[in-house]
Parts: sequence; C-alpha cells; structure tokens
Amino acid sequence: MNSGGCWLRLIRQLPEKYRLMIVLYYYEQLNFREIGEILQVSESRISQMHSRVMERLKRKLSRG
Repeated sequence: MNSGGCWLRLIRQLPEKYRLMIVLYYYEQLNFREIGEILQVSESRISQMHSRVMERLKRKLSRG
C-alpha cells in the first residue's frame, strides 16, 4: 500500500473529533480559528490537537 493509502487508513482509525479536524484543516483548508469555531473549542486547543494527532499518525506510520 502506498503512503497515501496508509495515511488514509490511519486517519479513519482516529476518534471522530480528530478525523474532523484533519479533514477541515487539510481538505477544506480552514485555519485553526475556524476549526475551533466549528468544534466549539479554542484555537490553541485545535493547535494542540493537531500536534498530538500528527505525532500519533507519524509514530503509527513508522511502525508499519
């Protein structure tokens, strides 16, 4: 499976709020403030969520 397929599989395994954040940021190209408004959390919380989920995805991808 190519790396794009691996990322997609890993994203689908995330809890819903993290999946939604990834979709809104990377596919809808919203900024953290806009995503925070949608998810009803602060911009700093979205930034924190983004950092954590990206580290989590990178670790899982590196494990294969």
